[in-house]
Amino acid sequence: MRNENKEVLLEVKNLKKYFKINKGFIRKDVRYVQAVDDVSFKIYKGETLGLVGESGCGKSTTGRTLIRLYEPTGGEIIFDGAEIGGMSEQELKPFRKRIQMIFQDPYASLNTRMTVGDIIGEPLDIHNLASGEARQKRIYELLERVGLSKMHASRYPHEFSGGQRQRIGIARALAVNPDFIICDEPISALDVSIQAQVVNMLEDLQNDFGLTYLFIAHDLSMVKHISDRIGVMYLGKLVELSDSKNLYEKPLHPYTQALLSAIPIPDPEVTRQKQRIILEGDVPSPINPPSGCRFRTRCIYAMDVCAEIEPEFKEVEPDHFVACHLMDQKK
Repeated sequence: MRNENKEVLLEVKNLKKYFKINKGFIRKDVRYVQAVDDVSFKIYKGETLGLVGESGCGKSTTGRTLIRLYEPTGGEIIFDGAEIGGMSEQELKPFRKRIQMIFQDPYASLNTRMTVGDIIGEPLDIHNLASGEARQKRIYELLERVGLSKMHASRYPHEFSGGQRQRIGIARALAVNPDFIICDEPISALDVSIQAQVVNMLEDLQNDFGLTYLFIAHDLSMVKHISDRIGVMYLGKLVELSDSKNLYEKPLHPYTQALLSAIPIPDPEVTRQKQRIILEGDVPSPINPPSGCRFRTRCIYAMDVCAEIEPEFKEVEPDHFVACHLMDQKK
């Protein structure tokens, strides 16, 4: 089924997030870190969209801007038909209940002075969803749903392991019955033995509650496992977007090809035959990105046009979007 037949839950149009920095003694030289620059995509109800890229590419900033932890510099964030990017905090409150986030560091995201019961119960209090016995019952249900028990409600975050803390964070996100959850590298701080457990639990929760995920990560093999579609970011730009299977079997952008070539394969014979693409040079500064295509300074296929014109992010195959001048050469 093509994606236009599916129901759109979130649509992002030309999203920008710039961070202002001042240089110089008198601070008159104002410059901007272009963390997210003109990013557009859709997320369909019930699916998982993976977002991958190197550290500093803007994927976490994208997630935090979507949930309005960061105020967008430009563009539109349309959630279930409503433009939430320009809403006031009061107008945004009903949508806060429908959009939740699971953070990368499970310890830093939990208030160390609050018990687990109060941490999970706080969203219920803010949105007036339950009180008294009903509140307590809901907290116990959530704890058990994420693999903990009601006896953990009276404990504090420092008494838990990293995996257990992330489960608490997931329970807090589920407390308000959200439609959409942004998972900001939810397993990167966990032991490898725990990562699969958390991912499997997220998949079970999605099936049980009809959740929609934006799954931000740098572990490409894990993203393939959980995602229906995958977007690849480089230096604040979305460079490729396709369904998971097609992206891994037929990557079109040179950056995506390089990322996928770096995935380790637990087979010595296959590893020896596999061609690794080594990217030369460092990632340019988002304060002063290259002209034209931002990837051109590290691309072995770079042409003159790459420095002059920014490639258009367009559909080159059914539901497969790429921003690369090479696609024009292959026509």
